[in-house]
Amino acid sequence: MKKIKAFNNAGKVTALFCLITIFLTPFVIVNAGERGVLMKFGQVQNQILGEGIHVIIPAVNTVKKLSVRVQKQDISAEASSKDLQDVFADVALNWHIIPEQANAIFQQIGDERDAVERIINPAVEEVLKAVMAEYTAEEIITNRGDVKAEVDNALTTRLVNYHIAVDDISLVHVHFSERFGEAVEAKQIAEQEAKRAGFMALKASKQAEATVNLATGDAAAQRLLQDSLTPELLQRQAIEKWNGALPLIVGNGEQRYLDLSEFLKAYNK
Repeated sequence: MKKIKAFNNAGKVTALFCLITIFLTPFVIVNAGERGVLMKFGQVQNQILGEGIHVIIPAVNTVKKLSVRVQKQDISAEASSKDLQDVFADVALNWHIIPEQANAIFQQIGDERDAVERIINPAVEEVLKAVMAEYTAEEIITNRGDVKAEVDNALTTRLVNYHIAVDDISLVHVHFSERFGEAVEAKQIAEQEAKRAGFMALKASKQAEATVNLATGDAAAQRLLQDSLTPELLQRQAIEKWNGALPLIVGNGEQRYLDLSEFLKAYNK
């Protein structure tokens, strides 16, 4: 009887010990899109906790959760172009913490806000200044795709050293100083005026050329006509058009009809 009672007491003690162990052993849940940085007495461990439930030792282990989802950061930066024009750019950066390096970024930099303030914002500003300095203001406008690609490549190379991956970067808005805008507008107006003047000059040249060609054609036609009007042709045309009546000649106070035989004799001489 005593043995049974002692066994029951031992069972109760064991059950109580299990309950205490359960309550003193918390469970950590890492949500989707997160990674858990496991620390032992405040020291970052190599183990990274993935999504799901994990058991840690109380008072020994702590866990810092970091988001590894794609995040967006809007940044405004100022730079100078190759021709020393002020460039103002609004940038939208999509980035995320590399999941396999979550413990390293937390140990070296901190959480997501620290990564943005201490790493991402300064990196974007510096990269923009370096890339914009390679292009003139006009090239930044006309070669915007090349500028974006170069910024993307340079920023990706820079941030990967800080355990941050660049998903995409967009040059949302790029604008210049008001003075430069006025200069661009004046240049466009001058180019349009120059094109219009060139068109008018070309039109006048074509008209003059057409006039010369027309005059040349008329002169050539006159020469051809003169060359074709031989005395024989003129005589034949006159005979064809003659109505048979002899012309009346008035002179020396007398009137007489033209003697055709005399005319032919004079012509043959």
